[in-house]
Amino acid sequence: MPASSRGFDGGKKINGRKRHIVVGTTGLLLTVMVTAANVTDRKAGQVLPARLAERFYLLRLVWAQGGHTGPLVDFPAKILRLALTVTKRNADTSGFVVLPRRWMVERTFGWPMPSRRLARDSERWTDTAEAMVLWSMTMVMSRRLAKRRH
Repeated sequence: MPASSRGFDGGKKINGRKRHIVVGTTGLLLTVMVTAANVTDRKAGQVLPARLAERFYLLRLVWAQGGHTGPLVDFPAKILRLALTVTKRNADTSGFVVLPRRWMVERTFGWPMPSRRLARDSERWTDTAEAMVLWSMTMVMSRRLAKRRH
C-alpha cells in the first residue's frame, strides 16, 4: 500500500485506510469511498453526498452520524437538495447505546467481511479497494435475490 493512501486515525485507532459508506434503509450499499485513515469523517462527508446525488438523483433525505456536523450539514441542502439529519448520542448517557439509523451502517460493514480480499487491506490503489467492496456487496445482494421465498 503506498504511503500516500495510508494514514492513522488516533480517535478510532485505525492504521491504514477507512471505508466510508452510504446505505439504504434496508442496509444495501449505495456508495462507498476508501480514504487514508487520517482523512476525517467531515472531509469524506463532503464528497460522499455529491457521489450519492449523482447516482440517486431522487434521494432527498440522508442520515449521518455525529461526526458529520458543522458546515457539512448545510452543503447537501444548498447544493444537492438533500436534507441531512445528524443522529447524535446524548451527552448524559454512558456505555453502549444503540443510536437510531446507525446500526444499519454497522450491519452493512459486517456483511462483506467473509470476502478474503476485504479481511486485509492489501490493495495498492483506493479505487481498487472501492471496487472490491462493491464486488463483495454485489455477491451479498445477489444471494439475497436468489434466495427462495416460502
